[in-house]
Amino acid sequence: MPITPFHFGLGAALHSAAPKRVSFLAFCAANVLIDIESLYNLVSGQYPVHAFLHTYIGATLMAVATVALFMISRWFAAKAWLPNVFNWQALQVSSVAVGAALGAYSHVLLDSVMHVDIQPFSPFSTANPLLGVIPLGSLHMALLVLGAVGVVLVGLRKLYADRGHAG
Repeated sequence: MPITPFHFGLGAALHSAAPKRVSFLAFCAANVLIDIESLYNLVSGQYPVHAFLHTYIGATLMAVATVALFMISRWFAAKAWLPNVFNWQALQVSSVAVGAALGAYSHVLLDSVMHVDIQPFSPFSTANPLLGVIPLGSLHMALLVLGAVGVVLVGLRKLYADRGHAG
């Protein structure tokens, strides 16, 4: 399924571990941008579904594109009104870059475990040494647990910060 939310569990955990250094929004954006390729390939009946953007070279380009889109959007927001949902305009470029890179590379890594048509090292190799290394159910469960842990940690951090400012 393109644009799977399972990837976001890892992003939530990484963001909760380093909220000022890892942008969860950039992590998710890079994942979604990569999966647009899969969605297009599914709709148009093309194979492989997981093609160029599901390689480490393609992921690198998507991480760079995510940061560029953020910078362009922030420039545009300074000139015209754009909604500041989740306070995205206050994000540092460095945290966006880290979030986008972690999102893009982890996307390829996780999809390499579960999709037979992915060639993550293309054009240098057609090998996918991670295929099936973890059972799909176990991988999904681990990502769900990571997401839950990340949400709980972010929530606790916010609760603690709110109580610290109230007293």
